[in-house]
Amino acid sequence: MAALRNHDGSNLTGIWNGLYTYPDGRSTSFVATLIENGAALSGTTHEPNWLSRPRGTALYANICGSRHGNTVTFTKTYDASEAALSEPIVYEGTLRGDGTEIEGRWVIAGFWSGKFLMIRPAGKVAKIARKAFERA
Repeated sequence: MAALRNHDGSNLTGIWNGLYTYPDGRSTSFVATLIENGAALSGTTHEPNWLSRPRGTALYANICGSRHGNTVTFTKTYDASEAALSEPIVYEGTLRGDGTEIEGRWVIAGFWSGKFLMIRPAGKVAKIARKAFERA
């Protein structure tokens, strides 16, 4: 069970609802599925594809990063099928003490940056810990 729990007792594994904001104030919602193993973080995201015509399709991305204490850092790389989004996006945020919120900034090097927020219900943290205990 130690591999599933960070030093503060929380684990990021689960489904997070998020929102990132552009410098001009526009925002996009997304859903992230995170898997935390020790300090390593991996997962996927999906969000509305604002580039597609007609609208309604989704954009998919992989994430890879780490967590150290309450600092969460990951790089999001969109699926290769969307050439307009080939630059990796670096996210760095702070995990709230109860493990339900990550807030921070995203950056596309030399191009754009903005804010992001990811939230999950508080009950998810306890449920993950309970499942891990039952498996052990």
